[in-house]
Amino acid sequence: MEVRSAEFVISAPVVSMCPKDTKYEFAFIGRSNVGKSSLINMLCNNKKLAKTSSTPGKTLLINHFIINKEWYLVDLPGYGYAKRSKTEIAKLDKMITGYILQRKQLVNVFVLVDVRLEAQKIDLDFINWLGNSQIPFSIVFTKADKLTANKVSANVEAYKKVLKETWEELPPMFITSSDKKTGREEVLGYIDTIIKEIDAMAE
Repeated sequence: MEVRSAEFVISAPVVSMCPKDTKYEFAFIGRSNVGKSSLINMLCNNKKLAKTSSTPGKTLLINHFIINKEWYLVDLPGYGYAKRSKTEIAKLDKMITGYILQRKQLVNVFVLVDVRLEAQKIDLDFINWLGNSQIPFSIVFTKADKLTANKVSANVEAYKKVLKETWEELPPMFITSSDKKTGREEVLGYIDTIIKEIDAMAE
């Protein structure tokens, strides 16, 4: 898939304020500081599209970007940011779960995971919740350029091993680096495949 255009559309505090049309939506989410904004900018070939910040947890709204005038890339708030109050965390959780469970246009959630770390409970809990909620999702390993290729492979295999303790079938997985543009074609190709499959089923 070639990204010809990518434009910011709206930041919504609740799912009811998201765009009213029926275009497919692909959401990106992960723990704070996992490199989500950098990945979105890399996928869209636009360094200024999603605001990157050295301060974790900057995304506090449901951000919609229209890609090629055809589908939405949705930037969701990060989870697990410790420096928030319990009230703020509860509000964000409600916003995220409300969007994921209620949004009919949502066709896939990309869960971002830092490939340098061993499987974190907070990520595993979120992944299991998606599975139990029957939400289609994929795992995107970020920051692959920070390790050797062998170490990346070893860490991904270790992650799969942990998932296999509770999952019979593993979700699609992608290895990415925003700096090196690793995985860009694979992620965009996967989105393209999903769109074509849904369109074919609708015919």
